[in-house]
Amino acid sequence: MLKQRTLKAVVRAAGVGLHSGVKVNMSLRPAAPGTGIVFRRVDLEPVIDLPASALLVSDTRMCSCVERDGVKVGTIEHLMSAFAGLGIDNAFVDIDAAELPILDGSASPFVFLVQSVGIEEQPVAKRFIRIKHPLEVHDQDPSGVKWARLEPYDGFRLSFSIGFNHPAIDRTGQQVIIDFAEHSYVREVARARTFGFMQEVEWLHENGLAQGGGLDNAVVLDEYRVLNADGLRYSDEFVKHKVLDAIGDLYLLGYPLLASFTAHKSGHALNNQLARKLLANPQAWEYVSFEDSALAPWTVSRWLAAPAF
Repeated sequence: MLKQRTLKAVVRAAGVGLHSGVKVNMSLRPAAPGTGIVFRRVDLEPVIDLPASALLVSDTRMCSCVERDGVKVGTIEHLMSAFAGLGIDNAFVDIDAAELPILDGSASPFVFLVQSVGIEEQPVAKRFIRIKHPLEVHDQDPSGVKWARLEPYDGFRLSFSIGFNHPAIDRTGQQVIIDFAEHSYVREVARARTFGFMQEVEWLHENGLAQGGGLDNAVVLDEYRVLNADGLRYSDEFVKHKVLDAIGDLYLLGYPLLASFTAHKSGHALNNQLARKLLANPQAWEYVSFEDSALAPWTVSRWLAAPAF
């Protein structure tokens, strides 16, 4: 049986929120089978629970934010990406602010936290969403057409391309394919950091964004180059971070996908539109589990056999 997973113990971290600039204390806790990922605002009385759900996403400006009854939790995509990459089905995320800590701007610190306490398999079958029919969303802005698509695939594969018309980004790889059965999420995706442009800082600050951003938690570019002294972590770090975000945004469906995701210049808004379109079209997908591991597609078995390989 392909089993559900949670953490073996509680693990804690603290940092600042990327957009709020506020210090945040966070605890990741084990949860029972079938719980899913649940964010808990422990700074409120009573404590408010917000399930990780694409249908609760209320703000996609520079992050993914879930909201219920006026209570928000923002910048959740990097942690959700880490949970997806490690196959974590069930966990509580306790925080004492309205935004997760940004840490180093990637999913790698969250991966480290989970791996530091270990992953526990649970005696209940893992549930997947399997795509049966293709679905696509698209949008247009001054830079051109953006689109994202889900198609049937016995595993989880992402193909992403970007186009920023910036000399520093133009010199890097702008297209990547990541297949969970063939590539290491931890080594090849998790370390890709969020990025931003110096010329946008004033607008971001005026709109209450990026108050806690800096060279220690983002790749920062001026008009010509990367400003971080240590340079890039991957030769294609920019597009890989977009893949990292997409993995987190799609995990807000509540279950891992058996699908091929293809996108061009997609972001949090379009990723969420695609997830909502999928949920609104039940004929395009189905829930599946594998009580007998031998009957699971080899791509899925390989992906889950060693999520950190």
